[in-house]
Amino acid sequence: MPNIVKNMARQNLATSEGTLYTVPTSTSAVVTNIVLTNTTAAAIQATIKLATVEVLSGISIAANGILALDIKQVLAAGDVIAGSASATGLRAHISGMEIS
Repeated sequence: MPNIVKNMARQNLATSEGTLYTVPTSTSAVVTNIVLTNTTAAAIQATIKLATVEVLSGISIAANGILALDIKQVLAAGDVIAGSASATGLRAHISGMEIS
């Protein structure tokens, strides 16, 4: 089984929940890092879900601040990473590994 290190998401979070990454068919994935970067002069709240379970729920990211979370969470084929923010200006950087 090959292990492939992946950039799972590198994008702005929308103000409504959106899909950031979907685990491909016949593959499992391990999320290893989540970094949220606030590019604005005001605090922004963020929510990140792994397979419908909130791992960050309404967490506040300070103005021009970051939040870095080192985790090891396994996702099955078809599972989704989703996210949203209370305002525009929040970037999500999510890394991990796909195992097929």
